[in-house]
Amino acid sequence: MAHNSLFAILLRSRWWISIALAALVTLVSTALLPKDIAPFAAITALPFFGIGCVAAWRQLRAPSPAKVEQALEIAAQQSWREFADRLDRAWQAEGYTVTRLSDKDGADFVLEREGRTTVASARRWKAGVHGMEPLRALLAAGQARDAATVCYLSLQPPAENAAAWAKQQGIALISGKDLGFLLAKA
Repeated sequence: MAHNSLFAILLRSRWWISIALAALVTLVSTALLPKDIAPFAAITALPFFGIGCVAAWRQLRAPSPAKVEQALEIAAQQSWREFADRLDRAWQAEGYTVTRLSDKDGADFVLEREGRTTVASARRWKAGVHGMEPLRALLAAGQARDAATVCYLSLQPPAENAAAWAKQQGIALISGKDLGFLLAKA
């Protein structure tokens, strides 16, 4: 699904917005169309209703903002071993098979799920400034392993130029609340 498609945006929005759109489509179609056509037009509301149900399910299972903040605070105080163990548990909770790598190349983890490989780097999670070098090393490690996705995890987002370059190269940047959301699953 495209990131900025209507349904992707609705999945990221509050669940009731999709349900309200479904109700609005149904109301408009029954009010403005002839009685024999209105039920068929009202069926067009079903995708909005379905997206609302999926969004509600996800939002009910999501950790609270307080839990996300607590996860970030704990991560800022952890050693590398503790942080890596927590990431390992969080990814396993999402269904990934996790393999840890040595720190010689630019990656720390290889994640596999449904035949797709993701290479991740998180060793510099506490750094205040994230430049281009760790991102270049991670990209090279991902290409060497023929990874479908490459992601860089940190508490603070990379510098603007590094973030722009990462986006251009297709590197997923997971920082701040996104990282806290992942860690809260552990």
